[in-house]
Amino acid sequence: MTEAKKEVRRAYIHDAEDLARLNEVFNGVVMTPEEVRDSLLRSNELVAIAVLNGNTVGYACAQYFESFCYHEKHGYLTEMFIEESARGRGLATMLMAHIEDELRTRGVSEVSVLTGADNEIAIKAYERFQYVRQADAVLQKTLPGKSSKPSE
Repeated sequence: MTEAKKEVRRAYIHDAEDLARLNEVFNGVVMTPEEVRDSLLRSNELVAIAVLNGNTVGYACAQYFESFCYHEKHGYLTEMFIEESARGRGLATMLMAHIEDELRTRGVSEVSVLTGADNEIAIKAYERFQYVRQADAVLQKTLPGKSSKPSE
């Protein structure tokens, strides 16, 4: 039996087609590869992919910011997804380590995870990575005006 070849690395514009496919499965958001490429080029978002035997099977996204309100930079892990068929092979652990290393090199000292409050499977996984539930509430509002969706 051959050992599965696993790799986690930064996402590049040539990964756009795979990222678009995975994001549609995970978030239900349909984006063209061109939209993903544009986002990768213009954003300071950290995006990493998980590759298993040459196939892209997962991704993670993180963002970070500075504020005069705090001494340290703060990071947010906003997305983490591994295709069901590739789960249980350590790829999420590899993605998390990669993203945390990238944030650390940018001076981030604390990372928060944004996930659904009822997503117990994900929450338990993050707790295994030593993330701790907080009592903070997340509130959201859609601002009236121009839509962020491309016009048709």
